[in-house]
Amino acid sequence: MKYFYHADIISCVEFNNNGELLATGDKGGRVVIFQCDGKGNPQYSGARVEYNVHSTFQSHEPEFDYLKSLEIEEKINKIRWLKRSNPANFLLSTNDKTIKLWKVTERDKRPEGYNLKDDSIFEEPEDPTNRSFFSEIISSISDVKFSHNGRYMVTRDYLSVKVWDLHMDSKPIETFQVHEFLRSKLCSLYENDCIFDKFECAWSGNDRHLMTGSYNNFFRMFDRDTKRDVTLEACRENTKPKTVLKPRKVCSGGKRKKEEISVDCLDFKNSSLSLASTGEYTSSSRY
Repeated sequence: MKYFYHADIISCVEFNNNGELLATGDKGGRVVIFQCDGKGNPQYSGARVEYNVHSTFQSHEPEFDYLKSLEIEEKINKIRWLKRSNPANFLLSTNDKTIKLWKVTERDKRPEGYNLKDDSIFEEPEDPTNRSFFSEIISSISDVKFSHNGRYMVTRDYLSVKVWDLHMDSKPIETFQVHEFLRSKLCSLYENDCIFDKFECAWSGNDRHLMTGSYNNFFRMFDRDTKRDVTLEACRENTKPKTVLKPRKVCSGGKRKKEEISVDCLDFKNSSLSLASTGEYTSSSRY
């Protein structure tokens, strides 16, 4: 009988763009990169291919934040590959606190960390006046994705999505609130474990729009140019051909209009956690 350590449990997997490389992250903070053996083309489903270990490295270590008196585990939450533009391959890996950028070269097969400092890269300074018991939980990163042009990345935490310029790691260049109306309900969300839900995010093909999920089967879309946003609903009634999705709005208090839904009526058992982009969204498209 074989025994597996908790640290060996795989927590995320991700192929690069052409399927040649496969990266896995585990609960022990390690990243293992596998490479196609070259006997088949992974881009064609009919080809039989095998993947062998290309490199292994420790991406994250457990740490203790003495300022916040909080233990940060090393588990890798997400891995994302950067679209390849030269012989080297770049990938992002993140735990609950820190995002790291790695360069993997074919020559020495040794990953090289970039912009790694003692404090967290790509971490926004926290306003002490907004500090609460839930601050660390709601700021934990649940997803990260590169833009198609490779210049930016978007991260998702519990209440917001943030756009980062890879040339500037001190703070995000854009922040969009997903469901700020839930901030007053964090205590009850903590009690029913909803505060630990992991939402994903996605770019449109032209990198102008962002999409991410919310509760009640709602998903949110943001226009980076106009700063406009819209809430839509993923439901069975909207799966009929040529159905036009109607914008929805959550009312956080007071009187509400007929088409609005009260925050107290949200169904927290139904949520849009995972989504994907086809890469065909253009600037002339509308929500």
